[in-house]
Amino acid sequence: MKKQEIIKGFEQLGLLMQALGENKDWVDFSTGLTEDEYLEIQKVINRQISYNGWFTKKNVKQSLYALGIQLSMSNLDKWSSIYTFSDSPKRIGVIMAGNIPLVGFHDFLSVLVSGNTIVAKLSSDDSTLLPALAGHLIQFVPALKERIEFTSGRIGEVDAIIATGSDNSVKYFEQYFGKYPHIFRKNRTSVAVLTEDETQSDIERLGEDIFCYFGLGCRSVSHLLLPEGFDMNRFFEGVVSYGDVINNNKYGNNYDYNKAVYLMNKHALLDNNFVLLRESDELFSPLAMIHYQFYKSQGEIDAYLSKYSEQIQVVVGKNYLNFGNSQCPGLSDYADGVDVMRWIEGLNS
Repeated sequence: MKKQEIIKGFEQLGLLMQALGENKDWVDFSTGLTEDEYLEIQKVINRQISYNGWFTKKNVKQSLYALGIQLSMSNLDKWSSIYTFSDSPKRIGVIMAGNIPLVGFHDFLSVLVSGNTIVAKLSSDDSTLLPALAGHLIQFVPALKERIEFTSGRIGEVDAIIATGSDNSVKYFEQYFGKYPHIFRKNRTSVAVLTEDETQSDIERLGEDIFCYFGLGCRSVSHLLLPEGFDMNRFFEGVVSYGDVINNNKYGNNYDYNKAVYLMNKHALLDNNFVLLRESDELFSPLAMIHYQFYKSQGEIDAYLSKYSEQIQVVVGKNYLNFGNSQCPGLSDYADGVDVMRWIEGLNS
């Protein structure tokens, strides 16, 4: 099977994902699906909330669109052309997380475009979306049927493994899969650096970095670095439009719980009725809470980012990734900064 055939299949899948992400009605066969097939996969999207209370229709569609828009022929060609892969396919196991919809899609894409077989162990929190999309990918490229395996149980024999989980999960990964060539990913989170120069629009876009997917992703901002004397009202005014997150029961329960626990323990909190702010230099914050700290110099910023470089996924800010873009990674924006395609390329060396 030629790489170009696989890329062509993913390009068609990308058109489908964009249409679903934009909530478009079926018009013609441009998505590669009949009207009945298109309506059926829309039902899969609509059912996600019943499987996982975090997977609202909005979040699922946002993930579909953000991923789908990357799957153009030009993007895929440019991304994959710098690598050289063996003609002898490997069986690569991928243990996927389930914190946000389709969080394992990039690994799925990388293994297949590199000409290998994926053995995917799905999270119980996200077990139906990727198989539904993979079924249509196989329609577009029938030969891929022999290259895609899903499992909810034991992952079986593989030649290499990619696993994403918590810091505790990595101990399990090491025990059972440490003998294989591997990529093991731990907990990460993201940081925003603010100055006094942000516009109201900048802070509104920062709200997207914080509240998209309810803050559950490793690319979700959970810590703010603020200049000394920063007016916190500017932050609250900028993110007020995201207040409907509190209407999600799971998010609301976390907000209520953390508010009660921290107030009982006499921690000072800032509160706007849908997110809590606590002054702390701790990188990770509980759900529905953002940690913040003040800095006096660029040197303090650099020291903090260096100290936690192994735990920070993305930094957003005027001199970093643009506000509002943390949840829109490109094909070369690899999780944990580990080039998965280069790693796969090296499996045969």
